[in-house]
Parts: sequence; C-alpha cells; structure tokens
Amino acid sequence: MNKQLRHVSVAALILLAVLVVSTTYWQTWAVGDLAARQDNSIKLIERQTIDRGKILAADGTVLANNRVSHKHGLTTFTRHYPQNDLAPQVIGYATNAGTTTGLEQVLDDYLTGSNTNLTNTFKQELNRLGGQTVHGNNVYLTLRPDIQRLAQDQLAGRCGAVVVLDTHTGAVVAMASSPTYNANLMVQPTGYNKVKKIQGTCGDASALQNNATAGLYPPGSTFKMVTAAAALDSSAYTPNSSFYDPGYCTEYGKRVSNAGNPDQNGPEAFGNVSLAQGFEHSINSVFCNVGKHIGGLKILDYAKRFGFYSLPPLDTPPDGSAASGLYKFDKHGRHLWTPTSNDQIDSGRLAFGQFNMLATPLQMALVGATIANRGVTPKPYLVQKVVAPDGSTVTKTAPQMLARAIKPETAAQLNQMMQLVVQGGTAAGIFPSSLKVAGKTGTAELGLGSVYDAWFVCFAPADNPRYVVAVVVEKQPNGFGASVSAPIARAILEKLLHR
Repeated sequence: MNKQLRHVSVAALILLAVLVVSTTYWQTWAVGDLAARQDNSIKLIERQTIDRGKILAADGTVLANNRVSHKHGLTTFTRHYPQNDLAPQVIGYATNAGTTTGLEQVLDDYLTGSNTNLTNTFKQELNRLGGQTVHGNNVYLTLRPDIQRLAQDQLAGRCGAVVVLDTHTGAVVAMASSPTYNANLMVQPTGYNKVKKIQGTCGDASALQNNATAGLYPPGSTFKMVTAAAALDSSAYTPNSSFYDPGYCTEYGKRVSNAGNPDQNGPEAFGNVSLAQGFEHSINSVFCNVGKHIGGLKILDYAKRFGFYSLPPLDTPPDGSAASGLYKFDKHGRHLWTPTSNDQIDSGRLAFGQFNMLATPLQMALVGATIANRGVTPKPYLVQKVVAPDGSTVTKTAPQMLARAIKPETAAQLNQMMQLVVQGGTAAGIFPSSLKVAGKTGTAELGLGSVYDAWFVCFAPADNPRYVVAVVVEKQPNGFGASVSAPIARAILEKLLHR
C-alpha cells in the first residue's frame, strides 16, 4: 500500500470511529438531555396538542381552559383565561412556549394528564400512540369568584392584598393581589412586556407578584396578636394585668411614643389600663413594656409557632412565597435573620410589629385563623380536587391541622380582646351590630412620615368563627388600618355571612 493510500485509509477509519462514537452518544447517553430541553420543538408541539385540563373555581366557574386551532391536519390548544384578571397571580399562566407559573406550574402533571395515576397514564399513552387527543385532568379550586372579585374591587387598584380563609378547614376562599393583570396577555407575543410595566398606585409593585404570599410588609399593630399570645400563653400576664400609660415607654434611654389617631393631635395617653385595654386601644407603650419584660426571643418563639420563619405550606410554587420574620438589609439585599439573644433585638418595638419585622398577608391571616380555631393552625390549601376526563376523582384534599400554637384558653382570651377592638376600640363603628367580629387594626410605620401600610385582620362570627380576613393596603397617606382596611374586611364579611 502506497503512502498516500495509507493516509486516506487512516483518515477514513478516524472518521468512521468519530461517526460511531457520536451516533452512540446522541442515541444513548444524550437522548435524555435532548428530551429534557425545554426548547425542543417536538416536545413543544406535543404539549400544544394536549387538551390541557380546566381550572375551575369552587362553584364551577371556569378560570382556565383552552382555545382550539386546526391547521395542516394538526389540532393544537392555546390557554385561555375566561375571567381575565381574576386571581392571575394564583392561577398563573401556561404559554405555548412551555412556560408555566402559579398553579398552572404546580399542577402541570395533572393538567397534562401525565400524573402518577397508573391507569390514567396508560390510557393517555394509548391515546397518544393512536394519534388521539390527550385530555388532561380538571382541577377544582377553593376560590369563590364572587368573593375574589369583591376583594379585588375593594382594593381598587391600590397596592396590597386580601386573604380570606375558612377558619375550620384552611381553604382559601379568596386571595387577591393588587396591582393585577389580564392573564390572557401572557399568551400573546408582547404581553409579558405589557404586564411588566404595570406598577399600581404605589409605583413600584409588580403585577406578577402575588402580594398575598410573597409581599413582605411591616405588620404594625396586627403583630400585637402574636405578642399578646406570648404574654398570655406563657403566663407572664393576664388580660387584667395593669399598666400605666403616660403616652410613651422608655427604651434604651429614649421615649417610644404611642401612635396618634386621626381624631386628635399628637400621641395618645391613657393612664391606668389593663393589658386587654392596651390591646383594645392598640397602646404601643403597653406592648413596648410587655416586650421589654418577656424579651424578643420569647416573642419570636411564639411567632414561629404561628408559622413565621417558614414558607406557608400552600399548594403554590415555593418561589412564589416568602417566609415572615425579622429581616436584615445589607449590600446583598434583604434576608431572613434569626437573632440568638435578646440583646440583638429591640424587644419594645418588635412587640408592636416594627423593628424589621416583615410579614405576608397570608401569614397574618393564619395568625387570625389560629386564634379563631381555638389555638390550632389550619393548613391553607387552594386545590379542592382533581377530576379525570371520565369524571372520576383523581385526588381530593382533606383538611389538615398543622400544629397547636397556643392553649385553647389563650385563644379564647385573645378572641375576647379582639372583640373589644371592634366594639369600642380602634375599629369601633366600622361593623354593624348584627355582625359580631373580632379584629385587630394595624398602622405600620414606613419611615415616610404620615404614609403607612394599613392593616386589618379579623374573623367572624366571633363566637363561632367561620371566616378570617386579612387586608393590607400599601403606602396610604394617613393610612390608618381602621379607616382604610377595615371597611374592605367589612364588605367581604357582609357578603360571606349575608348581613
């Protein structure tokens, strides 16, 4: 064999070896990677040929379904949201490009029929191989469209959130977040950019964020529910424990003043009061002294019992929720912080919901639900049941209790104190006498002068609680919880209880 022919033969052998290795790689080792790539056009087309299951509200109202298209002998489906802007942060969206968020993401296996139900999966695969349309499962939520719409209307474009829970089961009756958006925009080519520009009246909130689960706000005086729980449950105080209120408490040699009210000039001063009266009139000096006495670590211990420092176990994507607790701010941004000694905590300010305490509306709703539920925290949930295309039930949510946070007698004492708030305290005159409500106002300082986050957390009927409502409205001029947020809760409870 001459030299030139030998070179050609060697080159041919090398090329053959490369071909064998590359073929083996792509057919054996890399096949999984290819199938997993989100931009794989075959997989995307396959997803579009699936009749994705519907998402329905508790009353059967369709919240998400499909629009059908027939082209070139191929039937494809595009997601559609008939209620437009109703709870888009909860439901999420599913695009033809394969992007999913919210419940559309969490429930994707069920909605596409690829869930782990063996019989259902087998049927779907037979349909797929036979060229028949694969039908996903339908999902029924706990949301009530009338209450959800009312909550959104009551926010009236103001940044904030409303959470309504069934106190006995933890079912989410409504979860409204503002600013909001029309979910149908997200399936349009330029829709995402349009939604990104929506900021609401506060000017810096994203319509894509679910403020109910991911919005972190200083809870202000609504946090006194937690402080009072710690004070009473640990037997450090009783509702009748006495205090003297000169209009301030002294901490670290400085005065911490009470809040002012719209009907007077300057901070309030009440003189001799009980703990129950301090709660009723939301007297900061009383709670400042409670915090100094029992210590910030004790307060945080009880906060954790209510669920602070943990992501709420809701059936939504974890990255769409935030844990409530103390936060630190540094060059890397905001991060959850767990102090190890009382010396690290401004216990007086923590006691009335300041000192870098941040909470989500869902977390504060769970505090209210725990008190209403005699000290036991219900597990919140949004998915009521999943139904197969043949009408059979794939799975159904059974209500669960998470843990006992406080003693039943402590919960009963807090219930009575919260009733005082509505009867003659900071929320007096808001609710009709026919509606027996237990509640707590909150006016959270933001360091913006007289601009506050306005809070109200309540449950009703107070003597046999059925629903808990938590409301926060961001950055309101003179934004007192009683005048801004309590009326929203009233409108919702009146509709729920037909009053």
